[in-house]
Amino acid sequence: MEDPRYLAIYTLVAAIPKGKVCSYGLIAKACEGVSARMVGRALRITPKGTKLPWQRVVNASLKVSDHGGAAQQIKLLRKEGVEVSDAGKINRQCLWIPG
Repeated sequence: MEDPRYLAIYTLVAAIPKGKVCSYGLIAKACEGVSARMVGRALRITPKGTKLPWQRVVNASLKVSDHGGAAQQIKLLRKEGVEVSDAGKINRQCLWIPG
């Protein structure tokens, strides 16, 4: 997969600082020709062996989306110091806006 849009997504996700989160939509807005759904797909198909902080990407409501890895995502975020409620809601102060 040499699509430059995916490379842009991976580069931006890699730039999210520890202890912060970003939404699929904000990442999409920062990458030309990308939708929030495309960001989600890119994270699902990340090339094997690629180390990306996927756990730092959440939905527009600043909540961990309901998926098979949600519990692991919450655990990883808390380990990084992100305030996450038991329902998966992220403290707004943890939002990182690409810029």
